[in-house]
Amino acid sequence: MKIETKYFGAIEVDKKECIEFPAGLPGFESYHSFVLLPVDELGTYFALQSLEEAGLSLIVTNPYYFYKDYEFDINEEELGIERTEDIAVYNVVTLHAPFEKSTLNLQAPIVMNTAEGKAKQLILNRPEYKTKHPLIPSGKGGESHART
Repeated sequence: MKIETKYFGAIEVDKKECIEFPAGLPGFESYHSFVLLPVDELGTYFALQSLEEAGLSLIVTNPYYFYKDYEFDINEEELGIERTEDIAVYNVVTLHAPFEKSTLNLQAPIVMNTAEGKAKQLILNRPEYKTKHPLIPSGKGGESHART
């Protein structure tokens, strides 16, 4: 199907690539259908593009590239997750100039069931996670995993 996008103009996407947010995203509850579009050649950043509104596109990334010790609990049944390998986690990036000042929202991860094409944005109630962590942390380390 052909869609209009914020960053790429009109493009073709396969219906199988669509991701459904049954409850929408916080702040965008009336939008439920999205697609992940690669932004860079390495596949580090994606545009989470609404299929319903061309102007709604969030830049997201896998938080474990930057924060290896990031962890939180997931209710697998809520998203119908049957296998751990079907879980994908992304967090919203707020871009700033220069790029090194960009931030990552670790308080609200987006958890996807890749097998079913369903997702939900969680709001974590953990004081160590903020909405504006430096995208490039000063110290890296630890082990990465989302606990189920």
